[in-house]
Amino acid sequence: MQTVLKGYRGLSFLVNLNWDWLFTLGTVIVGLLAGAFLGSALMQPMMAP
Repeated sequence: MQTVLKGYRGLSFLVNLNWDWLFTLGTVIVGLLAGAFLGSALMQPMMAP
């Protein structure tokens, strides 16, 4: 049980250190997905015969 608690505390410590990096990474991924969706939605009418 102590090993589990130490592992959880270690993971919690890493997340606390890197939360801003994780937020930035998530924001970039969401932006890229939104851009891909918007690009495909805008190009769809141009590709129709």
